[in-house]
Amino acid sequence: MKHRCGLSSFAKNTLTAALFCLGTLGASLSATAATATQTLVVEPDQGLTPIYNFIKLAKSTIDMTMYELVDTNASGLLCQEAAAGIKVRVILDVNDEKSNNTAAYNQLNGCGVSVVWAWTTYEATHEKSIVIDAGTSNAQAAIMTLNLTSRYYSTTRDFAVIENDANDVAAIETTFNADFKHAKVTPPTGDDLVWSPTNSQTQLLSIINGAKQSLLVENEEMSDSAIVDALENAAENGVQVTIVMTNDDNDYSSEFDDLTSAGANVSTYPDNSTALYIHAKAIVADYGTSSVKAFVGSENFSSASLTKNRELGLVTTNSSIISQLETTMSSDYNGGTPWN
Repeated sequence: MKHRCGLSSFAKNTLTAALFCLGTLGASLSATAATATQTLVVEPDQGLTPIYNFIKLAKSTIDMTMYELVDTNASGLLCQEAAAGIKVRVILDVNDEKSNNTAAYNQLNGCGVSVVWAWTTYEATHEKSIVIDAGTSNAQAAIMTLNLTSRYYSTTRDFAVIENDANDVAAIETTFNADFKHAKVTPPTGDDLVWSPTNSQTQLLSIINGAKQSLLVENEEMSDSAIVDALENAAENGVQVTIVMTNDDNDYSSEFDDLTSAGANVSTYPDNSTALYIHAKAIVADYGTSSVKAFVGSENFSSASLTKNRELGLVTTNSSIISQLETTMSSDYNGGTPWN
């Protein structure tokens, strides 16, 4: 975060001025730290009520970017908010999900919501985010791994982080405004944001390569060679690497074989209607140490997701969020089948 301390010409270059500026900066940083909050939503455990309630908190604006919107409760709620005078704007993916998104697009377009198809310059707009009341003291953002697709809610592992970090919210809104207009933008990273196609691969590799003791991973895909190589190198160098995924028709069997050969622990769930489906994209690094951090976002471990799509995630050191992630993901690992 950047802060500027304005001083009179008399006060400049004096010890008093320096102390004043440091005191002001310290107070500003303390206030920011005290007021910025993050909370975790765990799916399917908590259901969608926390997300619906988040949308209902809006007092002036709602800006949503969504890869897939097939939830009549969610789309109906956006229409209700628009009817109540809230300015609602929505970006929906078109390259991959136009057929699934068309019903919601038509509904929103007919009820006063400003809805656009995503810019086709991206291979897919896979981001899942909601910003409410941008530019106000009530501004908040939800950064999610989940799509708003009701048929998946009951059996799919997903996470969402809801935060009011002003720098993050402003960065997400800046990017939304450009994407809504199909305009070029280099997304600002705020305090801890992870964007595709700009910095996501670098950020994720930094977390993996920086781990000293442990890496706990959930993802839907495992095909990006740089990510897979980094996880293998970590395991070979003595880091406890634990990976939980859905085994989708053995699509990643060669990667799983290489990872387990390198010393990683891989646990999978069958891809069927009754099993827990691992859709979450999350990493917990060095849990229980002073350098612990976590990633939550929309980025899959694929080249397209990291280098061609519009995606959004964040890195957090929030102890409550990390503890919940570790507990949930470890339980998921224990509930799966070890890869042999």
